[in-house]
Amino acid sequence: MNPRKAVPAAALLAMTLMATACGAQEDGPDTGGNAPKQVVMNEQQAIARAEEIIGEAVDGMSPRPTLERMGPAPVGPCLAHDDHRPDDRVQVTLIYKLTGVPGTQAQNLVRQARDAWRKHGYVNQSGEQDWETDYPAVYMRTKADDFWMNAVTGVLDRARKEGLASLKVTSPCFLPPDKASSAADPAAFEPQDADDPAARRALGHSSRIYDVLRAGSAPAQPGEGLSRVPGGSGAAVHHTWSTPALPEDERLRVVERARAYFAGEGWRVRPLPTADGHPGVVAGHPEEHTVAQVVVSATGTVRVAVTTPVDGTDSAEA
Repeated sequence: MNPRKAVPAAALLAMTLMATACGAQEDGPDTGGNAPKQVVMNEQQAIARAEEIIGEAVDGMSPRPTLERMGPAPVGPCLAHDDHRPDDRVQVTLIYKLTGVPGTQAQNLVRQARDAWRKHGYVNQSGEQDWETDYPAVYMRTKADDFWMNAVTGVLDRARKEGLASLKVTSPCFLPPDKASSAADPAAFEPQDADDPAARRALGHSSRIYDVLRAGSAPAQPGEGLSRVPGGSGAAVHHTWSTPALPEDERLRVVERARAYFAGEGWRVRPLPTADGHPGVVAGHPEEHTVAQVVVSATGTVRVAVTTPVDGTDSAEA
């Protein structure tokens, strides 16, 4: 397998090597707002949080829909230029169609998304919804980190009152780490030469993990793949990719295959469940000090991340 072609990347839970915290406010909360919020995070963190919010809406749905992602790129320029001038901020927008269920269930799915988000303490921005309409929509936001989301019903067949539900989450505008601080590592998050020794190590481990998981790979997403990131005592090479969305029982088998592979190869292995309880493992190579993560995401994909020190002597361990 050629990992540069057969192991594309997708959104990944932020690695511990990432330096900035999601949602950190430099200017304080927006109080009515003439100045842009100086939120500092990176693309991976913003995408992971948006996917978490999507997962919170979908996890308890009945009937259970299939998530079909819309649009090629989740990251774009900030659209909320609230001081009427351009800036370097960007924002993440994820949109998923809820497919695989009867069209008559679309309104029910929108209601369930609203109820699930309410349970998490998110704020309704659309007032009291008229559920007598055939195609309702709800608009909400998170209070703590100011992500905005909606659940809407599009028309499929008006005569039969059939629709198609979709979920959309938009992050606050944020400054990427290299824009937020002049002290940021200028090589952080930049494409890495695949012929570099550390890059070859990372790609080699990714390729072997790909073969072990036997689950395939998802289409590539912007901002993922092979990159250079700051480490605790020096730079590291980071390679990320994900599987397609998988059934729940297959996700568990994939994580178990990863655990068994790492253990059999002498890696130090420990469980790494997500905050929502999705399973995962993190493993540390005993000689290279490479760290690998295999974690189930809220959207049903399994994310893989391999990080290896550039000089081979970083002390990172699982």
